[in-house]
Amino acid sequence: MRKPGRRSRAVVAMAAAAVLGLAGCDASGGGGAVPRGSTAQAHPRPTPVWDRSPDSIVAVGDSITRGFDACTVLSDCPQVSWATGSDTAVDSLAVRLLGVTGAAERSWNYAVTGARMADLPGQMAQAVLRKPELVTVMVGANDACRSTVSAMTSVAGFREQFQEAMDTLRASLPKTQVYVSSVPNLKRLWSQGRSSQLGKQVWKLGICPSMLGDADALDARATRRRDAVQARVEAYNRVLREVCAKDRRCRFDGNAVFDYRFGTEQLSQWDWFHPSRDGQARLAEIAYRAVTAKEPLA
Repeated sequence: MRKPGRRSRAVVAMAAAAVLGLAGCDASGGGGAVPRGSTAQAHPRPTPVWDRSPDSIVAVGDSITRGFDACTVLSDCPQVSWATGSDTAVDSLAVRLLGVTGAAERSWNYAVTGARMADLPGQMAQAVLRKPELVTVMVGANDACRSTVSAMTSVAGFREQFQEAMDTLRASLPKTQVYVSSVPNLKRLWSQGRSSQLGKQVWKLGICPSMLGDADALDARATRRRDAVQARVEAYNRVLREVCAKDRRCRFDGNAVFDYRFGTEQLSQWDWFHPSRDGQARLAEIAYRAVTAKEPLA
């Protein structure tokens, strides 16, 4: 048989290379340029789970969210609430997200002074009726602020009640977002407020006796009592973090409120324990950062 000439060998090699080249494209997933006139389109980006600009807000929780003692002694002042207030000095979360008019029309405050975690499921049931896009939660201080250390809500009970509240929300509103604030550092509030004689007199009326009782006592027994309250608050915050972490539409503040170093300017001039207008504004700033962040806080 006649040996193939140089020209024939070249043609065979070129054909083989073409076949291998096509096979290579197929094996690598067709990574080459899309031919002109092709109808292939890029896949759209998935919608983020967390919406950084929700259009309606419900606030649940306790006296802090009601603006207690921020305007007058032993009274609620919801207009200065960090979550839904209208006071321009506070610039609440609702005003920052919805604007003044939007906050007035599409934000609601169902927090109750004195509320504990056991009350949160009921507040969540109220929140559901408004079908909000965001629910803010700040509760837990009253679970630690009891008449005695032994009367504080157990950590297990706190967890069960918070989970029940989340389940109540999710049963009706699976896509509503939740911002959860950490419980404030009660021991720091005691250390700041005890410099005020007026504040200590108001404390005697029954404000957080487990931490604030016998405010000037520094003996071992008083120290153990305050340390026990502080440890319980830290445990509550771990529960809030852990339960929230199981819900893809829930954001914990990363202990930002607990870690914030409230000074005398941020405390009520009436009881030196609850946030003042300035303190409420700081809480609004913390919440706004968490809600509008691209990624959840650590």
